[in-house]
Amino acid sequence: MAVPKSKISKQRRNLRRSSHWKLEAPDLVMCKCGEYALRHRACKACGMYRGRQVIEVGDDK
Repeated sequence: MAVPKSKISKQRRNLRRSSHWKLEAPDLVMCKCGEYALRHRACKACGMYRGRQVIEVGDDK
């Protein structure tokens, strides 16, 4: 059975484990209307996706 040659400190152990728990920020891109939108999804502000109007957006202000 394999036996470790030396003790791994708590700091080194935790540094190794820390990279698996990081959260990633969503990729945002600038729409042609000037709002930020998620990639590969229709813009919630104007309803455009890849240069086409795909959803109707009503201004209820």
